[in-house]
Amino acid sequence: MPTIRFWLLAFAFALSAAPEVRAADAFPMKPIRFILGFAPGGSADVVARAIQPHMERTLGQPLVIEHRTGAGGVIAVEAVAKSTPDGHVIGLAGAGALFVNPNATEKMPYDPLKDLTPVSLLAEIPFVLIAPATFEPDSVREAIERARKTTLSIGHGGNGTAMHLSAQLLSEMAGFTATLIPYRGSQPVASDVLAGHIPLGVTDITSAIALIQAGQIKALGVSTFRRTSSLPNVPTIAESGLPGYEAVGWFGVIAPAGTAPEVIAKLNAAITGALNDPAIRERIIAVGAEPAPMSPERFAAFIRSETEKWSAVIAKSSAKAN
Repeated sequence: MPTIRFWLLAFAFALSAAPEVRAADAFPMKPIRFILGFAPGGSADVVARAIQPHMERTLGQPLVIEHRTGAGGVIAVEAVAKSTPDGHVIGLAGAGALFVNPNATEKMPYDPLKDLTPVSLLAEIPFVLIAPATFEPDSVREAIERARKTTLSIGHGGNGTAMHLSAQLLSEMAGFTATLIPYRGSQPVASDVLAGHIPLGVTDITSAIALIQAGQIKALGVSTFRRTSSLPNVPTIAESGLPGYEAVGWFGVIAPAGTAPEVIAKLNAAITGALNDPAIRERIIAVGAEPAPMSPERFAAFIRSETEKWSAVIAKSSAKAN
């Protein structure tokens, strides 16, 4: 009898586990929703659409891009976190939704460590400090001198975003007080700088590069330690008035917690394949982004490292979702 009972239990367990295994092996079985917590037209949207066709060919299903902006990306990530963990809903998220707002808000609709699974980093994004063409200061150093004498407004891509932290870090390191104005994405920041509504803005390069190249707005400095290939004549903020300054945006793909490792591996392989395609890499680099595929494990470690790096800035800022 003990032997019969053992085999009956083993058979029952095998039957219960079999559908899960088959589902993971057959993934994807329907279109995949790709939820972006970023506005259309920005660097995240450009990168997502650049990898979309390659991922669709690799996975054999449509990749449907869906924008859910606001709250520093929290709205989009919440939708992913509360989805069925079968890989058919994934999201694109950055620092704001993964560790800024969770550390700056008392009540969050999800726990980024418990409710999400990292899939891969997609790209790193240099930021650029921009000003209207009529803005008298022509350099970061001159802008800092002006800001120390009078309070200036700095627009950024939304409370809780990496652009917000970059603007906060700029004012802290330079020793001036600024009025930080949140927008819903970086594109509106560039538009208001162009119109002269704000004297300074921190945006991703994608949203401002056309206006910069046309001479319609000024690029005072880029946020990376080294100059970027997309704007080689624009000095870094560090070399033009604020030594030691560095801030880089990034975003990556996440899935709901509990998604099968086999499914995560398939998604990661599709993303990595797309980001290693020369034509896709060229398209991404052309808009000022740097492709940065990672394994799920390395992406998880990267998120932890970034959290530690920015924790002090977050503590001093008002980096709450808007």
